[in-house]
Amino acid sequence: VQLVESGGGLAQPGGSLRLSCAASGFTFSHYAMSWARQAPGKGLEWVATIYTDGSSTSYADSVKGRFTISRDNAKSTLYLQMNSLKPEDTALYSCAKDKISWRPFGEVEYDYWGQGTQVTVSS
Repeated sequence: VQLVESGGGLAQPGGSLRLSCAASGFTFSHYAMSWARQAPGKGLEWVATIYTDGSSTSYADSVKGRFTISRDNAKSTLYLQMNSLKPEDTALYSCAKDKISWRPFGEVEYDYWGQGTQVTVSS
């Protein structure tokens, strides 16, 4: 299993970035996928999850209404569209794979993580 994130960088407050997570080594469409982030000096924070149907999603309150998680099963790629960025969104963003296939809803347990892509929001 391999998860490779990309798309991070420097953005101004109020700006946008789109993160991607290219997955390989497993049947991507069979697993819920999530994004999580870790800011400097802080613990890991769950950001969003998308389930196998592609339309069921959940978000942390801190990003709800600003971030959108999506997936392209044909490309085995997970996305995170981040709009209205704030300085407090600065963090290392990582994608993660559910350890159980075909989970329809609920809390996800992870067995694989990517290395992450850095997002910095600053003027």
